[in-house]
Amino acid sequence: MGLTASVLAIDAGNSKTDVAVVAADGTVLATARGGGFRPPAVGVAAAGGAPAGGGGRARASARLPLVGGAAAFARACEQAQVASVAHVSACLANADLPVEEEQLAAALHARAWGTTVQVRNDTFAILRAGVAEPRGVAVVCGAGINCVGMRPDGRTARFPALGRISGDWGGGWGLAEEALWYAARAEDGRGEPTALARTLPGHFGLGSMYALIEALHLGHVDPHRRHELAPVLFATAAEGDAIAVSLVDRLAEEIVTMATVALSRLDLLAEETPVLLGGSVLAARHPRLDDGIRERLAARAPKAVPRVVTARPVLGAALLGLDHVGAPESAQRRVRDCFDG
Repeated sequence: MGLTASVLAIDAGNSKTDVAVVAADGTVLATARGGGFRPPAVGVAAAGGAPAGGGGRARASARLPLVGGAAAFARACEQAQVASVAHVSACLANADLPVEEEQLAAALHARAWGTTVQVRNDTFAILRAGVAEPRGVAVVCGAGINCVGMRPDGRTARFPALGRISGDWGGGWGLAEEALWYAARAEDGRGEPTALARTLPGHFGLGSMYALIEALHLGHVDPHRRHELAPVLFATAAEGDAIAVSLVDRLAEEIVTMATVALSRLDLLAEETPVLLGGSVLAARHPRLDDGIRERLAARAPKAVPRVVTARPVLGAALLGLDHVGAPESAQRRVRDCFDG
């Protein structure tokens, strides 16, 4: 090994980290996958890794992982037969504030993987993967919800995306919490009747909300399994339950509100602009949610062109890296072709 590639692209989520080593002409030299990236749980230093001093890069990466990502980087570099890259383009979950991006960029720079480093929230990767140029808005609804926008001149629009303290509502986890709240109150008489009081516990083979509440509280049902309740909510809405329908409609309203605010901040409301929809909840293409988003966008942002993104987010990280190093359009087309192939 001894060559220098152009871009190391990193897409790091809570459950997995994808990396790609990309040549200056857009050829994908190697890809690899590692574990998740969770700085809130392990701290920035552990999540980003400490400086790799002494010994081989692969040994240091395995010893001080980017919670799995550095080991993936080592494998990709070995496969690509390169020792370093010119630029590291990292799109990371939980990099929600500019100060967090700066801290994580410093941690990655200390690894000496590349000459320059740029860290962005992972929502930017989904946006860039879905557009031909860095122009548009993306709303991601997976476990949480977030929205970003960008223009080719470098202007961006974003939200803190820290949950209720930053005004957020929605995401699979938030939907599950809301559904549980309504179902609990329906069963004990404090709230309106809803089929959720039957379908939510039924998903876990339980006969009542009381049994589900007890099971969640005592740990008999793993709390992380709450995310399984979002699809139950959508199925219950599809059956016509009024409470479930209201939650789905509220999510559509929230998604369109975020997109419209981002378009307005970037002065894109009057221009035909892609609005990319990503994340597990939106990728599931629930009919009521899909229709609700499109109807509301047509009324409030008629020039917006909604589209669900199916490309791998690491493609977006690679394209952002090629943007940074000034790669020609042919390189961007080639990297897309490499991932599509």
